[in-house]
Amino acid sequence: MPPFDTLLAGLARERASGSLRLGRTGTVFLADGRVTYMESAQTPGVEDILAARGRVTVAALRRAQKEGDGQALLEDGALSRGELQFCVLSAVLDAAYFLLPAKGARPKFRPGERHWLDTQWYFEVAGLVRECARRRTRLAAIWPSADFDTTPVTAVRRLPGHRAVLGELEWQLLVNADGQTTPLELARRIGCPAYSVLLAVRRLAAAGLITAADPTLPTRPVRDPAEDRPPVPQADPTDLDVLIRLKKALEELS
Repeated sequence: MPPFDTLLAGLARERASGSLRLGRTGTVFLADGRVTYMESAQTPGVEDILAARGRVTVAALRRAQKEGDGQALLEDGALSRGELQFCVLSAVLDAAYFLLPAKGARPKFRPGERHWLDTQWYFEVAGLVRECARRRTRLAAIWPSADFDTTPVTAVRRLPGHRAVLGELEWQLLVNADGQTTPLELARRIGCPAYSVLLAVRRLAAAGLITAADPTLPTRPVRDPAEDRPPVPQADPTDLDVLIRLKKALEELS
C-alpha cells in the first residue's frame, strides 16, 4: 500500500472529487483534485475551535452539520467569511500535519462525498506537504523530541532560576497542564489550533517551565532556546502559501 500522501497526490493529479478516509484516523475531502477540508481524530476541527471560542452556538453548528450547509454559519452575521476561512485553514493544516505521514490503515476513496462545510477554501496537495515539512523543522528547532506532543504535561512547581515572560496561550497552557491532559487534548479544550499549542508547549519545555507526566522523558533543553530562529519563508505566488505565511506571522505574535 503506497503512503497516504502518495495516494493523495495521485488523486490530485486525477482531479478527483470525493473523500479519502483513513479508517478512524481522519478524512480528506477533495474537489477537482484540490483539498477542501481535512479532519483528524487527533486535532481540533472547525467545530471545536468555533464552539470553544463562543463564536457560534452549539445549536447553530449542529443545524449546519445536519443540513450540510456551511453557509448557514454566516447568515446571522456573528461570523464573517474571513473568520470561517481562517478557522478552516487552521483545522486543515493541523490535520495535515498528522495525516500525511499516516501509515497502517487502508484508505478508502468515496467519489462525490463532500464535507458539510462545502468549499470555504482550496488547498493544493503539494503546498500542504511543504508546509507540514516546514512545521516539523520548526518544532524540532525549538525542542527536538516529539514526546511532548502526545504525552500529558504538567507545570513545574517553581521557576528554574530565571524570569519568564509568558504570552496568553502559554499562560493558558500552564494553568491547564494538570499532568493528565495531552497538548492535543488541551488544544481541543481551549479551542486553539493544535500546531500553536505544540509550539507553545515545546517553548515551555525548552524554558524548563513544563514537564512531561512520564518521568522517563527528557525535561531539560539540549540547546539554548535563544539560539532558535524561525526558517526564512520562501516566496511563492500561490494564495495558500500567502495565507500560511500570514498565519505563521500571527503565531509568532501569540
